[in-house]
Amino acid sequence: MSTVTSTTRSPSPTAPARSRRTLDWRLRFGALSLIWGFSFLLIKVGTEGYAPFQVTLGRLVFGTAVLAAAMAVKRERLPRGARTWGHLTVAALLLNALPFSLFAYAELTIPSTLAGICNATSPLWGMALSLVALSEDRPTRLRVAGLGLGFLGVLTVLGAWQGFDGLDARGTTLALLASLSYPIGWIYVRRTLAGTGSSALSLTGAQLLLATAQLAVITPLFTSLPTRFPLVPLLAVAALGALGTGLAVLIQYGLVTEVGPTTAQMVTYFIPVIATAAGVALLGETLTWSTPVGAVIVLAGAALTQARGKA
Repeated sequence: MSTVTSTTRSPSPTAPARSRRTLDWRLRFGALSLIWGFSFLLIKVGTEGYAPFQVTLGRLVFGTAVLAAAMAVKRERLPRGARTWGHLTVAALLLNALPFSLFAYAELTIPSTLAGICNATSPLWGMALSLVALSEDRPTRLRVAGLGLGFLGVLTVLGAWQGFDGLDARGTTLALLASLSYPIGWIYVRRTLAGTGSSALSLTGAQLLLATAQLAVITPLFTSLPTRFPLVPLLAVAALGALGTGLAVLIQYGLVTEVGPTTAQMVTYFIPVIATAAGVALLGETLTWSTPVGAVIVLAGAALTQARGKA
C-alpha cells in the first residue's frame, strides 16, 4: 500500500537522537502495520455502500487533505517544473489511482484477506521486474530462489492443485495487477524523479493531488452521484483516506528518514497477517488451510528477494 516516493536523500539523524527515539520508531512501525493491514477491511466496508471509483476518490481526497495539512505545517512547497509534474502524473497513476481502484474493484468479489495476501506479492513482482529494468540490481541465487518460492506460495493460496476451484479469477487477477502496479511505479520513480531537489513529502503531496484529479475526472464517467450516503461505509472511506493514505504516508516518511528504507519496507510482511486477522475476526471471512500456509510461503519468498547474498 506504499505511496511514498523516496527520491531524495534525507540527512541522517544524530546518534543521540537515534538513541532517544529507538522505542518511538518501533511504535510507529507497529502503527503503520496496523493501519495498512486494516486498509483492506476498510476497502471492503466502503464498497458495501459506494462504487469502487467513489471509494478510491474519497480515499484520495481525505489522504490529500492530510498531506496538504502536513505540508502547510512544515511550510513545504509543491515541486516546480513541468518535467517533474509530468513524471509525477505517471507516478500518481501507477502508485495511487490505478492500484487503489483495482483493489476496490477486486474486493467486490474476493475477501479482504485474499486482497491483503495478493498485496504481499508486490516485492516478488518488484524482484522480477528489476532483473529486466534495473541493470544495477544483479540477481543472486538466493533472490531468484526467493522469487520462485514466493510464486509457489501464490499458487498455494490460490489452490492450484485443485484447479483453482472456487476461485474468483477476475477479482484475484485485479488484486494481483494492483500489486504489480506498485513496483512498476517505484521503478519509474527511481528512474525519473531521483535528484529533483524536492523533499519526499513535497513529491508525495503533489503525487496524491494529481491522483485525486485523475479520479475526479474518471469517476463521473463510470458512476453516478450517490442518492444516499450510508454512514458506516462513508466513515470507512474517510478512515481509509485520512489514516490508510495520509497519516500512513507521513509515518512511513518519518521511518524512512530515521531508520532507512530497508527497515521501513519490512512493514510489507506484517500487512497480510493483520489483514487476514481483521477479515476473519471482524468480517467473518473464512479461511482454508492453504490461505495462511500459502501466505507464509509468499512472505518467506518476498523476504529472500530482498536479501543481499552472493551471486
